[in-house]
Amino acid sequence: GKDPNPIGQTEGSKWQKPRLSRKSLMKCCLVKWIIASTTQQGPGKDSSDSDLELSMVRHQPEGLEQLQAQTQFTRKELQSLYRGFKNECPSGLVDEETFKTIYSQFFPQGDATTYAHFLFNAFDMDRNGSIRFEDFVLGLSVLLRGSVTEKLRWAFNLYDINKDGYITKEEMLAIMTSIYDMMGRCTLPSVRDDSPFEHVEKFFQKMDRNRDGVVTIDEFIETCQKDESIMASMQLFENVI
Repeated sequence: GKDPNPIGQTEGSKWQKPRLSRKSLMKCCLVKWIIASTTQQGPGKDSSDSDLELSMVRHQPEGLEQLQAQTQFTRKELQSLYRGFKNECPSGLVDEETFKTIYSQFFPQGDATTYAHFLFNAFDMDRNGSIRFEDFVLGLSVLLRGSVTEKLRWAFNLYDINKDGYITKEEMLAIMTSIYDMMGRCTLPSVRDDSPFEHVEKFFQKMDRNRDGVVTIDEFIETCQKDESIMASMQLFENVI
């Protein structure tokens, strides 16, 4: 078996929370959207139906086990996520319009269109314009229960709009502006004083270590982990997933 190595796990552990409670899970807009769907539906199907459907969706009988191994979700959580997902998206696929609808419901005070577009692209790994349940759950698992490094890798992927492996100042500004637009006038207290432009100037200067005008994934992860103010912003950023 694996050698349990508690010493090696201490690094970064202050950011790693234990299993999230249902309450913390419910802070996530995408989870709220799905859970609301299952509760409207009523008790309905039992869990063996979900097992069967999940197997069919994965095109193999061990579908649920495989997802359980790849994510930080329990079997029960995967079942309820899948029920809601199937209820909202009978085709088994989510498109960008759905994301826009979800975020405009949760952020009625602003314009969530652009942010929903960027977020959708971050989930849509194979860039084919739709997200399968597997991609959806793998992304959620990282965002809600991943290690700090995993979350930062995911955030890098979000900021790297054209997916060329680098973040430019323009890309960072586009994402920041889309978050400000979505939050409307009640922007998070810690960013209220700065415009998105000032915010990005500050961040980018810290991240672009070698001053070549782009930020690599290593620069991004290293700077975020060393800089408490950036890390705090990242934690706040989790409130808009």
